[in-house]
Amino acid sequence: MLNYAFYATEYLGDSVPESEFAAFARDAQAQLNRYKRIYTVTAPEQNSEDMALCAMVDALYYFAQAQSGAVGGSIHIGSVSSSAQTTQVDTSPAAQEKELYRCARQYLEIYRGPMGGA
Repeated sequence: MLNYAFYATEYLGDSVPESEFAAFARDAQAQLNRYKRIYTVTAPEQNSEDMALCAMVDALYYFAQAQSGAVGGSIHIGSVSSSAQTTQVDTSPAAQEKELYRCARQYLEIYRGPMGGA
């Protein structure tokens, strides 16, 4: 299973806190396993699968933050605050599926045609 050390040192991720990483990595792995069951998935380079998982972890974390309201347009530093209009993030299941697939495709070859083809 993907570990936080790889995420932080190889992928250079810094969005997901280490204490929350395992749960998001588990969910990313489950989604990638689903892709492997229904599509032909190949890793063109040695660490491609782990890199794809890291990208998916970041996306899952972002969606979780957006759903909890943590992604926003206000900032507070001391007694100074600023806010900006932000566009509402689409956190629908369809949007999440599309983004996770895009993240996986960044690093993996995913063939969605008839089985046995390439």
